[in-house]
Amino acid sequence: MTVSSLSPTPAPSSPEPVETPSPECLDEALCKIVFNWTDSVWFAEGSFWILVKPLRIILILLLALAARWLVHRTIRRLVRSTSDAGVPTMLRPLRERIPTAATEPGEFVPERRRQRAEAIGSVLRSLSTAFIFGIALLMVLKEFSFDLAPLLASAGIAGVALGFGAQSLVKDLIAGLFMLIEDQYGVGDNVDLGEATGVVEAVGLRVTTVRDARGVLWYIRNGEIIRVGNKSQGWALVVVDLPIGFAGTEEATAVLRTAAASIAVDPELASSIVEPPEVLGVEQVTVEGTVMRTVVKTTADGQFSVGRELRRRLAEALENSGITARIAAGRLYPGIPTRSDSETGQGGAT
Repeated sequence: MTVSSLSPTPAPSSPEPVETPSPECLDEALCKIVFNWTDSVWFAEGSFWILVKPLRIILILLLALAARWLVHRTIRRLVRSTSDAGVPTMLRPLRERIPTAATEPGEFVPERRRQRAEAIGSVLRSLSTAFIFGIALLMVLKEFSFDLAPLLASAGIAGVALGFGAQSLVKDLIAGLFMLIEDQYGVGDNVDLGEATGVVEAVGLRVTTVRDARGVLWYIRNGEIIRVGNKSQGWALVVVDLPIGFAGTEEATAVLRTAAASIAVDPELASSIVEPPEVLGVEQVTVEGTVMRTVVKTTADGQFSVGRELRRRLAEALENSGITARIAAGRLYPGIPTRSDSETGQGGAT
C-alpha cells in the first residue's frame, strides 16, 4: 500500500454565488438592459433615479424653454406687425374693430399704435413666462414624488387671501390692462380724468401720470378712474360764441362768414381743418343783445391753434364792420339806436 493512497483527497471548492438585482428590478426592461451592459447591481437598481428622472426633468425644462420661445416669438411678431396696415385684430383699439368706425389705413398714428402694442406685448410675455414655468415647476416637483394636492390647496388659499388683502392693487392692474387694450388714452393725449385734467406723461398698469396746465404732476390709480374724456382722439369741434348786441343778425352773419371762410384757405391752418367753418346763427338772446355761434371741425392736435386764430379773426371782423363800436355805444347810452334809421325805419328812444 502506498502512502499516496492513504492521504485524504481534497473536496472540490463550491462556486461563489453571483449577485443579481432584485426580482422587482428585473421585471423592468431598463434594469435588465443596464445590468446586462454594466454587470453592476447598484447601478441597475438605481437606474430609474440615475437616468430616467434626470432625463425627464431635463426634457420638461427644454419643453418649457421651447414653449416660452415660441410664445414670445409669436407675441413679438404681432407687435412688429402693428406698424403695417394689416394690424392683428387682437391688438387693435376697440374703435378700429367697429366697421362703421374703420377708416383708411394710416389714420391712426403708427407711433401711438406701436407704443401701445409694446406695452401689451410686455404684459403678455410676462404672463406667458410665469404660466409656462409655473407648470414646469409643478411637473418637476411631481418627478420628485411631491404630493401636489396640499401644495395646490395652499397656493389657492394664499391666492384668495392675497386677493382679499390687495383688492385695490388687483383692481388697478385689471383696469390698467383694459385701458391699454381699449386704447382709451396714450402718452401725449390731453385728457380729463375728473380731478386731474392735462397731458398724459406716462401710462402704467397701476398708475397713470398726468400733468395739468399749472405744471402739477398727478398720479392717478387706474382703478379709481371712473370716466375718461380724451381731447386728442379723432376730431375736435371748436365753438365760438360772440355777442353782437342788437345789431342786425343778417349783417353780422355775413361779416362772420367772410371772416370764418378766410381761415379755411390759410395755408398754415388748412391741414388742421377737417370741415369748413360754419356760422350757425343766433345761439342766445340776452338783455345785452344777441349771441352768434360759429363752429369749425378740426383735427385733435390743431383745435387750439385754429380756435385762437378763429376768435381773433371774428373779433377783428366785427370791429372793422363797426358792430363792436355799436355794442359799446349801446352799453354806454342805452337810449341811442344800434341800427341806422334807414334799416329799421324807426328813430331812437326819446
